[in-house]
Amino acid sequence: MSNIVKFENANLPSTEVLAQALGNLVAGQQDTGVTILKMDKTGHWVFGADQTEVERDSVWAINPVSFVYGYIAWGDGEVLGEKMVSIFQPLPELDVAPPNAKKGWELQYGMMLQCTSGEDAGINAKFMTTSVGGKKSLQQLASSVAVQAKADPDKIVAMVRLSTEHYQHKSYGKIYTPMFDLVSWASMNGETEAPAEAAPEPAPAGRRRRAIA
Repeated sequence: MSNIVKFENANLPSTEVLAQALGNLVAGQQDTGVTILKMDKTGHWVFGADQTEVERDSVWAINPVSFVYGYIAWGDGEVLGEKMVSIFQPLPELDVAPPNAKKGWELQYGMMLQCTSGEDAGINAKFMTTSVGGKKSLQQLASSVAVQAKADPDKIVAMVRLSTEHYQHKSYGKIYTPMFDLVSWASMNGETEAPAEAAPEPAPAGRRRRAIA
């Protein structure tokens, strides 16, 4: 695979500390030049202010030292408060939630990733989630990195494709869940193993990359 990302901050802690910290998600980098990546309500991965749809089958590198967790308080479409820390630190202490917060403080997980293929190669993105499905997916990803760190500490960068799952909610209809499909593992300096052989399914007829309104 070409265009493998090389993370600038490769000063990793010991694999034992890394594995333990990643495991905390189951029980950063700075934001300069970083775009917001998210999955919209229709199940499409999009990024940036223009809500550009992620290129199908693009491969993204997960920075293993960028996982964060903490709390966020949302008002009417705006963030009223946010307390996020690296998973190498304890969860932040909470004070009283902002008065207009609709759900009070919500537990939030996040991480940094970079696109390594296609027309979006080089894009640095931040993914944050408070949804049950989103947090579960990040827990699973963090757990996989922790296991990999023990098995092969030289290759702990998960190379993934972004996908979705869905289920039918009796009140809200179809609910989509963000997924991270593992392709291969890479080192912090860009060396990678052979990708998984499973070929992605072809894009549905008529589906084109677009900016989502």
